Amino acid sequence: MNLSFSEGRIIANQHELVVRLNGVSRASLQARVDDITLISGANVVTATGSGVNWSVRLDSEEQLNQLAEAVGIAIQ
Repeated sequence: MNLSFSEGRIIANQHELVVRLNGVSRASLQARVDDITLISGANVVTATGSGVNWSVRLDSEEQLNQLAEAVGIAIQ
């Protein structure tokens, strides 16, 4: 699944999530789906565990729902 948002793009499947941020640095954030939490209301994706600790805010709840469906985890 490819999902574009205002700050970049998310590439996700049932095993892994990669966030590619726009801008000069072209940073990439990667995490296993087991390390991801989807937070409703704030529309935030967080990754914590195994040396990973980052968060990204999406543009809308619809994008969060699409991501939840793609990776197969519930929104909290």
